[in-house]
Amino acid sequence: MAEDHMSLKQAQNRAARAAQAAGELMRRNFRSPKKINSATQHDIKLELDVRCQKLIEQTLRSAYPSIAILGEEHVLGDIEADHRWVVDPIDGTVNFTYGIPHCCVSIALQTRNVERGTLNSKSKRQKRGEPHPDASYETVVGVVYDPFYDELWTAIRGHPAYLNGKVIRVSGRHRLNEAVVSIGFAKSKRTLDQMIPVMNRLAHRVRKVRIMGAAALAMTYVASGRMDGYLETGIRLWDIAAGGLILECAGGDFWHEPVAGEHKYRIMANNGLLRRNLLTLVRSYQQYPARHSRA
Repeated sequence: MAEDHMSLKQAQNRAARAAQAAGELMRRNFRSPKKINSATQHDIKLELDVRCQKLIEQTLRSAYPSIAILGEEHVLGDIEADHRWVVDPIDGTVNFTYGIPHCCVSIALQTRNVERGTLNSKSKRQKRGEPHPDASYETVVGVVYDPFYDELWTAIRGHPAYLNGKVIRVSGRHRLNEAVVSIGFAKSKRTLDQMIPVMNRLAHRVRKVRIMGAAALAMTYVASGRMDGYLETGIRLWDIAAGGLILECAGGDFWHEPVAGEHKYRIMANNGLLRRNLLTLVRSYQQYPARHSRA
């Protein structure tokens, strides 16, 4: 697959088609009884997650049969190949299960760059001489689709980000007391324990804290200027790959660092103006670098 703009545009169009097909399946089943494959205290896996991912895989592979797919539900092909799709078929599954129409489909295309991985990976594994498995990949296409508001965010690295075909930009707000900041708690007691103090500190300084339950939408909302920041730890790659690129292409600041666990990260996404102010409040994020990192 050549990586010129035209070929990436074709890949973006195919990803958008896949996301919209899965979104239509979500809409049709939104008010139907949900079949739960597995559940924990803070997470639910639905039979529909698997069906949506299979539909996405069929749509992507009909045009790109050799590109691997790293999905929340399972892996298809060699995910250490030169190109891979990163897919979350339903981001916000708990919302969907409970009938809350705030969830989406997230699809990213990543390309492998070994030199980039050697230079940029900062994980604890690399410090022991083991490169992080995601470090050599760069997201080049991002698509996020909200089927309930029919909103489609798209981006190609090096070009503007779009919402339903119109260019979007992050907000210009630089004062914390005017900012709306989203926060997530991932799925474990550890991440809850880490993020609850963060929420308590933020709540007294920002205009509003929002806990909305769909990471990809939180990032696209920041990219669209609806919110100004988003913080979470323990989040997975498929939750942030597409949204992170869309945010960057909209002029925002997407920082992410690997944490313990497969494809897990802590992130600080913001409009590019609030990082310093957020750092004064969020002590557990004080190792964030002064310059932003790229997905």
